[in-house]
Amino acid sequence: MPERPYTLLSCGMSIDGYLGSATPRRLALSNDADFDRVDAVRASCDAIMVGAGTVRNDNPRLLVRSQIRRDERTARGLAPSPIKVTVTERVDLDACSDFFTTGDAEKLVYCPSPRVADARSRLGPVATVVDAGKPVEMRRISEDLGARGVQRLMVEGGGKVHTQFLADNLADELQLVVAPFFVGDSRATRFVSDGRFPWNPDRRATLAGVRQIGDVVLLRYALSPRFRTD
Repeated sequence: MPERPYTLLSCGMSIDGYLGSATPRRLALSNDADFDRVDAVRASCDAIMVGAGTVRNDNPRLLVRSQIRRDERTARGLAPSPIKVTVTERVDLDACSDFFTTGDAEKLVYCPSPRVADARSRLGPVATVVDAGKPVEMRRISEDLGARGVQRLMVEGGGKVHTQFLADNLADELQLVVAPFFVGDSRATRFVSDGRFPWNPDRRATLAGVRQIGDVVLLRYALSPRFRTD
């Protein structure tokens, strides 16, 4: 059985734990200095994963932005940006979205077994579609990524994907940025939804670092013995 990748969850949230507002308008939860930090983390990874909801709602490019970092990756024999990964239940994805059309990195789409044929007919020209089981299992996805040579995986959300990785005890590290404001609207998406998590009042997560970055704060948690400070 292949070893799963070292898995780092990266998230920005409001003081009251929301990933955005309840409106379609994207809410900036960070600042330029922290965006650059996230870019450096991206450049250090082999793959970046987001959920299908993030692809639909945020239309992310998921590319390394810094030319210097892209050049450094190229000099090491890597693609300028990491592999892009998404997971979907309904295969409700637009093949023309930036996730698929920007950058030369490989794109992987994991979906339930009954939807594989549909996904390949819709997304086959722009991505590799992978059977993730019925129901979709994050551990299976993680092990498949390991078999594809992914050693370091960055998970950028959204809330459903973060919940699944955490509840399934598949995260080695959490980098949580807290923005200096409240959303105050329960219709908005929270950082995680309900679940049985390995970390609870009887088993506290290890706080490995706290760093102020302008007006936001980065909390870094070690979630497994595999946690690395690099």
